[in-house]
Amino acid sequence: MAESNDGIRTSGGPRSATPSTGSSAGELDARVRRSRDRVLATALELLSESGVSGFTVDEVASRSGVAKTTIYRHWPSREALVLDAASRISAEQEVPDTGSLEGDLAVLLADTGHLLGTARWSSVVPSIVDVAERDPEFAEIHGKIQRGHAVALREVIERAAGRGEIPATADRSAMVSALIGPLYYRRWFSREPIDDQFVTVIVRNVISGQRIAGTGT
Repeated sequence: MAESNDGIRTSGGPRSATPSTGSSAGELDARVRRSRDRVLATALELLSESGVSGFTVDEVASRSGVAKTTIYRHWPSREALVLDAASRISAEQEVPDTGSLEGDLAVLLADTGHLLGTARWSSVVPSIVDVAERDPEFAEIHGKIQRGHAVALREVIERAAGRGEIPATADRSAMVSALIGPLYYRRWFSREPIDDQFVTVIVRNVISGQRIAGTGT
């Protein structure tokens, strides 16, 4: 565990059998966890404000109240802290079951649109995308975020194919791209609203496109 690297848990030599020793160690472990959580939360907040390029350990220490020396004991470099904070971004969603593909996709895209406008990670992602062009570790983090967005979509699409709502040969990857891409475009490029009408148009176009492709017309 990382706590042991900080020397919080001793190794070697006889252990005391008194209950107070175990209790003290447990309290120290809890403090370390709270400290790490505070640093990571602050790091993510700073990333959302300043991006990767504006991220400094000095600012994290100032905002979190955790000393730089303590931060560096857990994360040996600025890059390590940025990577750890960014890797905790989660974009996974619950899988709806409205009884139809159109209904399921509408729920998921509306939820994604809401998150793109409100969730902290939506401000961090463009910075991660920029660094990912040159850094394979950030590229993996970016890939994880995108895969998280796709999980629920793929599941409802697979379920719909099993029900016969779309052809069994429907291109799942193309559908996911066609569903998510317009939302990203509006969030980070055109800055237009992601409203229910927009979501409905996307969903119906994607479904009808796959049905037409399935008939070969």
